[in-house]
Amino acid sequence: MQHRIAFLTAVASGILASVPLMAETVEPAATDPKSAGGEKAFRPNIVVIFCDDLGYGDLACFGNPTIATPELDRMASEGMKFTQFYSAAPVCTPSRAALLTGRLPLRSGMCSNKRRVLFPDSKGGLPADEVTLAEVLRSQGYATACVGKWHLGHLPQFLPTQHGFDSYFGIPYSNDMDRVADSPQGRAAFLDPKIGYWNVPLLRDDQVIERPADQRTMTRRYTEVAAKFITQNRGQPFFLYLPHSMPHVPLFRSETFANRSRRGLYGDVIEEIDWSVGRILETLRSLQLDERTLVFFTSDNGPWLIFNEQGGTAGQLRDGKGSTWEGGMREPTLAWWPGTIPGGTVCRDVASTMDIFATACALAGAELPTERTLDSYDLSAALRGEGKSSRELLFYYRGYNLMAVRKGPWKLHLMTQDAYGAGARQPVKHDPPILYHLERDPSERFDVAAGHPDVVQAILADIAAHRERLEPAESQLEL
Repeated sequence: MQHRIAFLTAVASGILASVPLMAETVEPAATDPKSAGGEKAFRPNIVVIFCDDLGYGDLACFGNPTIATPELDRMASEGMKFTQFYSAAPVCTPSRAALLTGRLPLRSGMCSNKRRVLFPDSKGGLPADEVTLAEVLRSQGYATACVGKWHLGHLPQFLPTQHGFDSYFGIPYSNDMDRVADSPQGRAAFLDPKIGYWNVPLLRDDQVIERPADQRTMTRRYTEVAAKFITQNRGQPFFLYLPHSMPHVPLFRSETFANRSRRGLYGDVIEEIDWSVGRILETLRSLQLDERTLVFFTSDNGPWLIFNEQGGTAGQLRDGKGSTWEGGMREPTLAWWPGTIPGGTVCRDVASTMDIFATACALAGAELPTERTLDSYDLSAALRGEGKSSRELLFYYRGYNLMAVRKGPWKLHLMTQDAYGAGARQPVKHDPPILYHLERDPSERFDVAAGHPDVVQAILADIAAHRERLEPAESQLEL
């Protein structure tokens, strides 16, 4: 806690001068052409729209043939599409912790080999000494809001308002938790979901305002609260974190979107999220904030395949949520910033949700924490079309287990474990490791390790160096 206070104090007073291991040098912020005389440093607004269990193949602009996503398609045509963008974990809690801290989840203890996520009976949460993106940006004068699913601790000391957010509106954990005892057993409740089957609370700041939350209205209400926050803070820089509850099962959508999609209920849910994105972008346009705002759209992990038609698809990628195959962690990702990001561009660099941290800090003119290791890289040059991501390695963790490593086009698997579902649940250790060339074989079908022993040895050396510097924290999920 003392480290965090010292860091935030230093940021506010502008005395930090260096950057941490594994993070790029922060470039000076650009000058704001709209400020008087161009003298004021330009600090763009930052919006992160984060879906829950969205698959790589669930959007029209990523190849889905039956789900209509005109707003996201427009976002892609006006901005940048990332084709190799990854979450930091294949499940909710660790993925969200990594996004907000710019750190692998095991560094903060926000992962576990026993309990994959936090539950309503969990006693842990995001530690107080972790520095979140909201805290850094708030120290730079940003208004901050979290609107949506939190899942980083439901107890008062772990809520968003304790981690740098001025306000919070949303549910504290997944929408399938707090299931009531007399609801239909097994998957029957998900096939025909009713609000009363789950007793999930809806919070405003730290107070419960509705229980059970009316999940039919959540996407719409999140959108309205987010648009209001933007409007109220149009005169200052702001950070909006909008983590949707959907398309995590149980699936709910408003009456307006019922039976609209050719893809059925799942498609209805995605099409309402698409509408929500359109509403956020149109709010920015109408307030003439579009050229002052960077918007990221991505997801926490891949699709929950065991729910069949009520789950998404990873397209040609292998497997889904819960696995470290590509379908579990490669996410459909868009970035939008009119006037800065060249429209209709595609970034094929390897990047991660963790990189949003360093990118936002660089754009806001904020120094990065120096007393901790970050796993975040500044993407601002790549966003402008003026450079590439400097990320060389991507680590695929499942809990505390390092399962695979990507380096350039190569992916080396030390262990593999299929996504949630029936069948074998134990991880398979590979000795020797197996190797895939992802740009030639994104479906991970052809092991080419025998033909590239030099690549295998180089990545094994990278793994040894990574482990030598690693200091895993005690699991918060097991408290």
